[in-house]
Amino acid sequence: MEKTSQNKNNSSVPARPGSGRGASRPGGPYRGGPRRDGRGPRPERVKPEYDHKAIDIRRVARVVSGGRRFSFSVVLIAGNKKGKVGVGIGKAGDTSLAISKAMANAIKNMIIVPMTKTNSIAHEVEAKFGSSRVMIKPAPSHGLVAGSALRIVLELAGLHDINAKVLSKSKNKLNLSRATILALKKLSKTN
Repeated sequence: MEKTSQNKNNSSVPARPGSGRGASRPGGPYRGGPRRDGRGPRPERVKPEYDHKAIDIRRVARVVSGGRRFSFSVVLIAGNKKGKVGVGIGKAGDTSLAISKAMANAIKNMIIVPMTKTNSIAHEVEAKFGSSRVMIKPAPSHGLVAGSALRIVLELAGLHDINAKVLSKSKNKLNLSRATILALKKLSKTN
């Protein structure tokens, strides 16, 4: 059904879009307007210093006398995409608290990655953590070719033109990300 408005001649004319209630307010008819309580405009959201990505969220249990007590374990990778990256673990009763603990832990464990001018690495490097083995090597003009947790660590570190490979059969995301961090620690800055 089309909206109509009555004018002086009593003829039905279709209503103009945006001519209804609140159309004259900033933001249009459906956006609301300025605050009416005198607090002024909302402050701009501050972009966080580090980007982060949770790679593993698990519900874990510990056995107590009354049964099982459940909590959440989070593995999170944080980085600024300019050469700083870290892996953190957090555990809490709910996921949001576990994520904030993991973020604090990742920032505490951050490393600075030596990069070339093209945001790549200078030489091939291998590392092992637990039973996870990874290999990272420069691959000019190939972009970031990596899978699993390796890709996330390298993306958040801000690296490009890299070929990374998991050499072990281990699929443990925490150990893979820690092996990647160890490999990045072994790099020397040349080129």
